[in-house]
Amino acid sequence: MNTERSVKTERRDFLRAAAAGLALGVLPHAARTAIGADAPLKIGTVGSGRIGGTLGEVWLKAGHEVMFSSLDLEQDKALAARLGGKARAGTSREAAAFGEVLLVAVPYAALPNVGRDLADLIKGKVVIDTCNPIVGRDGDMAVKAREKGAGLASAELLPGARLVRAFNAIGYSSMASAAQRKGERMGMPIAGEDAAAIAVASRLVREVGYEPVLVGGLAMGRHLIPGTPLAGERPPEEIRRIVATLK
Repeated sequence: MNTERSVKTERRDFLRAAAAGLALGVLPHAARTAIGADAPLKIGTVGSGRIGGTLGEVWLKAGHEVMFSSLDLEQDKALAARLGGKARAGTSREAAAFGEVLLVAVPYAALPNVGRDLADLIKGKVVIDTCNPIVGRDGDMAVKAREKGAGLASAELLPGARLVRAFNAIGYSSMASAAQRKGERMGMPIAGEDAAAIAVASRLVREVGYEPVLVGGLAMGRHLIPGTPLAGERPPEEIRRIVATLK
């Protein structure tokens, strides 16, 4: 078997196994005990701007508890007060300690600081990485992250986290109203290695109003950035057809 065919076969087998696990609702016992397959979640956000604030608001409406954090605690307090209910605000460490799931939505250049400052809190935790390396904003590190692949680069910067890349390929403005749309759901490409973490992230993706489409492991996370063939809203089947052409 040649190398290219071997890679395609391994990717196909990975996707089939992961999809089968998700379809059956398979979660390790420890994950079910710690998080609960259907119970409301405690979600911490590191970053409460366009993406973190938008997703946090949707998840509050779905019944979860959300603690917002950013570099501006007073802004986070105002956001939590405006949203009410189970919204709260805290420092990034407080949000990371609070959350059973952590959403990271910061400029890519801030990820090294996040990984360093929260190292003891993110180890073993489900972390959803929404961050995209943008060269014009993040500089040289964005160039290096794109060369390595955003998924693998994020895993190095957030060591020990059960990382899933999601909410990277679709603009935040579309996410705010997706749950209210009627008809066929658009797909949300996601990438990850940990089956239980993928299942949790998939649940949260559905609550935002999208159908999660697992495109592969973190190495495939390089395709979940603006300007790639997977960017923008697409039906799930179209995403799968595009993924079949990617390497």
